[in-house]
Amino acid sequence: MNFFIALNLCWNVFCQLFDRENNFLCLKSLSQMENTDNNIIPLKDFRPQISIVGRRNVGKSSLLNKLINQEYSKVSESPGTTILPVEKEYELLPLGPVLLVDTAGIEEEGELGEKRISQTIKILSQSDLVVVVLDARDRLHPKEIELFANIDKLDVGCIVAVNKIEFGTNQRLLSELKELRITHFEISCKENVGIEDLKRKIIRSLPQNHNQVLLKDIISQGDTVVFVIPETRQIPTYKLLKNQIQLISEAFEQESIIILCREDELKATLSNLKNYPELIITDSDNIKKISNEVPEKVKLTTLSLLMSRNKSDLKLFLRGLKKLDQLQNGDKVIISELCSRHPIEDEIASVKIPSLIEHYLNKKLNFIKVSEEYFPEYLTDVKLIIQCIGCSKSRNEVRYKLNEAKLLDIPVVNYSLLISYLKGTMPRVISPFKEALLEWERLKFSSV
Repeated sequence: MNFFIALNLCWNVFCQLFDRENNFLCLKSLSQMENTDNNIIPLKDFRPQISIVGRRNVGKSSLLNKLINQEYSKVSESPGTTILPVEKEYELLPLGPVLLVDTAGIEEEGELGEKRISQTIKILSQSDLVVVVLDARDRLHPKEIELFANIDKLDVGCIVAVNKIEFGTNQRLLSELKELRITHFEISCKENVGIEDLKRKIIRSLPQNHNQVLLKDIISQGDTVVFVIPETRQIPTYKLLKNQIQLISEAFEQESIIILCREDELKATLSNLKNYPELIITDSDNIKKISNEVPEKVKLTTLSLLMSRNKSDLKLFLRGLKKLDQLQNGDKVIISELCSRHPIEDEIASVKIPSLIEHYLNKKLNFIKVSEEYFPEYLTDVKLIIQCIGCSKSRNEVRYKLNEAKLLDIPVVNYSLLISYLKGTMPRVISPFKEALLEWERLKFSSV
């Protein structure tokens, strides 16, 4: 039986590559798909970023030099020597390649809470680990307390290095760190004390580059999954194909069965099964229609929600979705895409989402569409950010963008959750994801 299922799945993948009009296999398309995907995952994704931050003249540049055993970053007794971030790619053994970033003093940035994309916010949002350097002779500065509060908003590790212990250590500083429950390392860059212990802690604290899964953690051995192949222009064809292959691969690894069909084949597909499948995966465009046709006991979700969960945090988006009903006439809403595409007639960012929201709220909003790696520098009075799935970007690139919103305390929701909610299919479409369903219940949503 498994042989025939595998044969059928291979045929479906083959059909995705077959040009029916000209009757030839689009091997060039497959090659383009592979090349494009290689291009969209930058090298820095595989180099964890370690950002060294703190006030001026606390020894950030000295610490970078000690970590790499080179005089790479300029060191001076004059405060403010480092104005722009200094980056250094380095092989941190036994871990491997990392990107070390020496930053300007946080006093240079103005208020982090100004809702402005400052250099500090960019650095923090892209960090996999933050090393905060303090001067052992001082007490905590308000800027440092503010810095810790902003780091707490992020899903990122933090290590505190108390430098210049050769001059003695302020016990009030240690008491303040204890009150904040912050573990610290006491070091002296000048006398090379504590550096190796700090380096070992950095290596242990860096996140591992684990591959995120689409399906594997929500299906079990013997489960039947029906995947209704999306027919959408909103997601690049090569990306759809890649995710179809990943779905098939994960189902086989779980010894589950996955069946691919088109929307017009779903009814016949279900009638030919002895029992209803454990899960149906469909497209956001037809989710409402299918949810009305399939019994409530059958779990149902969308490919875009699977991709969203793979690349980001559904709980964060649910918290942003909760702010939707609070929007008022004229409120500024950013619709953010991570890639630029040629506009099409029913383009999701310019047409579909604004129309759905204004119809739901019966209000006129000020929508601003951006297609950039970063948000606009100033985000004053922005009430909500609506983020794309990031189908053509890596997980880290999506995370960097969302971290900017977290640091600015601006609610954020993404396309897939928003559309599913406005189409009245929540919470059913998040029922396969326990963590998201619990957050839905905690936030006490009322279904549309």
